[in-house]
Amino acid sequence: MTRKLDALINSLEGIEIITDSSQVAKLSQDYYTFSPVLVSKLEGKVGDIVVRPANEAEVLKVAAACAKHRIPVTVRGAGTGNYGQCVPLHGGVILDMTRLQEILWVKPGVARVEAGVKLAALDKKTREIGWEIRLAPSTYRTATIGGFIAGGSGGIGSIQYGMLADRGNILALRVITVEDEPRAIALRGDDVQKVNHAWGINGIITEVEIPLGPAYPWAEVIVTFDDFMAAAKFGQAIGNADGMIKKLISVFASSISQYFHAVQEYIPEGSHSVFLIISEPSLEFLPAFVEQYGGQITYKKPAEEAAKGTHLAEFSWNHTTLLARSVDTGITYLQSLFPNDGSLQLVEQMYNYFGDEVMMHLEFFRVNGVVVPGALQLVRYTTEERLNEIIRYHEQHGVSIANPHTYIIEDSGRKVIDPEQLKFKEIVDPYGLMNPGKSKVIQFHTQN
Repeated sequence: MTRKLDALINSLEGIEIITDSSQVAKLSQDYYTFSPVLVSKLEGKVGDIVVRPANEAEVLKVAAACAKHRIPVTVRGAGTGNYGQCVPLHGGVILDMTRLQEILWVKPGVARVEAGVKLAALDKKTREIGWEIRLAPSTYRTATIGGFIAGGSGGIGSIQYGMLADRGNILALRVITVEDEPRAIALRGDDVQKVNHAWGINGIITEVEIPLGPAYPWAEVIVTFDDFMAAAKFGQAIGNADGMIKKLISVFASSISQYFHAVQEYIPEGSHSVFLIISEPSLEFLPAFVEQYGGQITYKKPAEEAAKGTHLAEFSWNHTTLLARSVDTGITYLQSLFPNDGSLQLVEQMYNYFGDEVMMHLEFFRVNGVVVPGALQLVRYTTEERLNEIIRYHEQHGVSIANPHTYIIEDSGRKVIDPEQLKFKEIVDPYGLMNPGKSKVIQFHTQN
């Protein structure tokens, strides 16, 4: 490998290359440390070098060099994922895309950018003309658009617009192949699904075109409840109120508020809370909803103030896990999808059955046009065996688990890889060099 790497480095003169072992190790990681299971499996997995192209022409050179020398390549954005998606299992090149930061153009309702653009930077730019990005992870300040599409699935905004995989949430992608003579392939419409949420195994995303939403003035509100199920039912009711424009509905069991130091004073001890980001015109209808479910508004920031200081978005989705782990590293998490039957019966069952061992954290979002409760429960970790018992109990009772304790695509939320993605993989990565080892099917295919 050393001779191959030397030859590769010599062929990439003028492109930024990092060889310092400590920096390479740092850029070989993401937040897989949220999972104690992944920590043991991915420990010591690092790339050999990091390459930081500044434009697509340099990406093409790197792709050609990796294909020529048969060196694995793992594409990286900001490394804010949680599954070890950008951790290289077989060394090789870490392709850091964060220098591709050009916002190519912004028009009413649509924007086209390079893959390394940070979501917060793009949102700031689009707001200049009255529009905003539709969806973002809780790591939007640092996450890149390319990384979000390759490794994410939804987040803040999903209560209004659904998930990334929903038709229309990605308009177009430009992808570089890893062949002897790499090509740039333009994907539009449904063809973007060949690359969406594929963990960088089938092409290097260099450009992204996404739809935008109207930039509403967003207010932030905390509502507290004495009863957890009242909080959950309130969250679902707000989600189903189609005339009220929302960006976030997060529901937290009382035991989670201990990790929310910045807003803890607004959550009375022992109470359950709902964090809302809601358009200012919709605020008028909120008090009646709150009264109906027996809640109390304890915190309210109008849009002008919400743009400064503490942002409720940064307590939601997997930032909840991050905040909890900053206090107690013995905490890990689950990702669960409850049935969309409207009853919340299974939510109540799991809440009562596990108590504080599995602290309930719900996020409401749209799936196929229907508001459903997903959960990123905080788990007090003891052993891998007990964690698997918890997962099995959920699954046996009809709760789908997107397992965050595996780096294999099929074992997480997918179960199987889209056949169209497999076909595309064969076209764009004939030597199986892209992020190898992250799929059961492709791993077998490349070894036989």
